[in-house]
Amino acid sequence: MDIAKTRIGVVGGGSWGTALAKLLADKGFAVDLWVFEPEVKEQIENERENKVFLPGFVLPKNLVPSCDVEMVVKNKELVLVVVPSHCMRSISLEMKAFISPDTIVVTASKGIENTTHQMMTDILSENLDFIPKENFAVLSGPSFAKEVAAKVPTVVAAASKSRRVGEYVQTVFSCSTFRVYVNDDPIGTQIGGAMKNVLAIAAGICDGMDMGLNPRAALITRGLTEMNRLGTKMGADPLTLSGLAGVGDLLLTCTGALSRNYTVGKQIGEGKKLDDIISEMRMVAEGVKTTRSVYNLSKKLGVDLPICNEVYAVLFENRPVAETIVRLMNRSLKHELDGVH
Repeated sequence: MDIAKTRIGVVGGGSWGTALAKLLADKGFAVDLWVFEPEVKEQIENERENKVFLPGFVLPKNLVPSCDVEMVVKNKELVLVVVPSHCMRSISLEMKAFISPDTIVVTASKGIENTTHQMMTDILSENLDFIPKENFAVLSGPSFAKEVAAKVPTVVAAASKSRRVGEYVQTVFSCSTFRVYVNDDPIGTQIGGAMKNVLAIAAGICDGMDMGLNPRAALITRGLTEMNRLGTKMGADPLTLSGLAGVGDLLLTCTGALSRNYTVGKQIGEGKKLDDIISEMRMVAEGVKTTRSVYNLSKKLGVDLPICNEVYAVLFENRPVAETIVRLMNRSLKHELDGVH
């Protein structure tokens, strides 16, 4: 297939979906972008800018916005799905009637479904069951939308069980400012992308409380251990979590002020209530919902995730942050590699 003639649909017009649609359109692809809000469609059509979710960037004319799922996904060689994780099931069901069975479906959404604990590729392959499982892929790694849109050099991973599909996605997305590596571990790639948001909330809490740099370094390191525990239990390759989608994304979101999840944590550390923080946000902080998923999944699988458990206690049990820190520091002493495979 002539990759240059690839027709692409991007489902999700938030900051990340718009940034990736812009990247692809800047490469010369014809890109249709599904947006939920009519105001965003009108802004892109009339002003060539998504002022709601990605202000300050001119969007090329070969990026066409639409509120019609059929128009965006029909007759496309590649469909990129970038919706909040809690919307993945409903939007994939909406896509089902229109998407072609030979389409390559890539998800750049990061999260774990609350009710089923399924990864995004699981939901997509379940609802789009006429598409071969090897046609699904994941795009993940340390990448803030604004920096990608600004053409800041960025490196991510494309994961697929099929090397052919992984390399196809790699070729479609790679350019001089966006380098894509391939791996064959969609599970590990998605676990890293989901859990780093929970840990970014914890890092933000530390910084909001002005705890210093030592706690943040410890949190990132031990957070990676928790990623490995849950990931390997679910069949991930530990090496994936040592790569771009694991430690790479973890470092970025735990230290970068552009992270919505870090920002939520920072405000909690400063004394604000979660409901008040969420009510003031237009964009989704995936880590809040993912915290619930990770907590329940860890209990179901019998995996010890002390940091994630304490984030859950702060967000959903109204536990004082200072109390959770005491609990973490006074846990029973053990070998550093306990529970790490």
